[in-house]
Amino acid sequence: MDPIVFLPVFIAIIIVISACSEKKGTFTLLEDPNDAGFIMDFKEWSQKNSCKLLLNEGDTLQIEVDREDGEIALKVSSRKGNEPYTGKKLESGLFTVTVAETDNYDIVISGKNATGKVSIKKLESIDNSLW
Repeated sequence: MDPIVFLPVFIAIIIVISACSEKKGTFTLLEDPNDAGFIMDFKEWSQKNSCKLLLNEGDTLQIEVDREDGEIALKVSSRKGNEPYTGKKLESGLFTVTVAETDNYDIVISGKNATGKVSIKKLESIDNSLW
């Protein structure tokens, strides 16, 4: 085949393949510099991402979900195998999760054509021993 004919055919094939590939959407992660949480913001996102937090026994996470479209799933699990929370097809809302053991925790967020935001913040514990 003549190289002059081959080049346009090759370019056309590349364009068709790239047009047919699945788009993953956009994703932004903002982490708290004090390791107290993070915010994941996404648009038409179809992937999985995780963050790690060191949590102590009795620590409470405040989780806020702002789902505009698509499906969002969330899993909080320790390296030792403890899973204090697993949720699929989350709707918008605010809730808390308290961990039972000190460990490094993986917070995994999955999206399927998801648009919205998930904020996770470690709440300050109140020492009631002085009262």
